[in-house]
Amino acid sequence: MKEKDSGKEKMGEKKIYITPIKEGTAIDHLAPGAALKILEVLDLKEFPVTAAMNVGSKKMGKKDLIFIEGKKLSGKETEKIALIGKGGTLNIISNASIVKKVQLNYPEEVSGIIRCINPKCISNAEGIPAKFSIKSEPLKATCFYCETRMNENEIINSIK
Repeated sequence: MKEKDSGKEKMGEKKIYITPIKEGTAIDHLAPGAALKILEVLDLKEFPVTAAMNVGSKKMGKKDLIFIEGKKLSGKETEKIALIGKGGTLNIISNASIVKKVQLNYPEEVSGIIRCINPKCISNAEGIPAKFSIKSEPLKATCFYCETRMNENEIINSIK
C-alpha cells in the first residue's frame, strides 16, 4: 500500500479527529472503560458530550477521554469522577484554552455519592445521605454509620 508524504497515514485510511471544545470540561487520561461509567453517573442530558474510548496514548497505551461542552463540574461530580477515574486529568476549558488542570485523586471522605451496600444501614433505612471515609491503594470505603467496608468494584457500582 502506498503511503502519503507525511509517512504517518496510509492511502485509503481516514483519521477521525475530535473537535476541541470552547467552554466546558475535558477529562483525559482515564483508564479504558472508565468513560462509560462516568457518563452513566453524571447528568449530562442538556450538554453536548464527546467520548473517545480505547484510543492510543503514549503515556498509558490506551485511554478514554470525555469532552463536555458548556459544563463546569460541581464538587460532587468531580468526586464521582475521581472515584471512577483516579489518575485522570480534569481540564477546565475557557475561550478554547485550558485555564485549569487538575490531577484526579481519591477524596478522603464523600457524602451523598455512594450508596451503602448494607441494606440495614441507617442511610438506606432512613434515607439520609451515606457518608464514607475513603482509603486508597487499594481503594476501600468505610461507612460512617454502620462501618461496612466496600471494595473498589462495590464502590464504583454504588455511585449514584
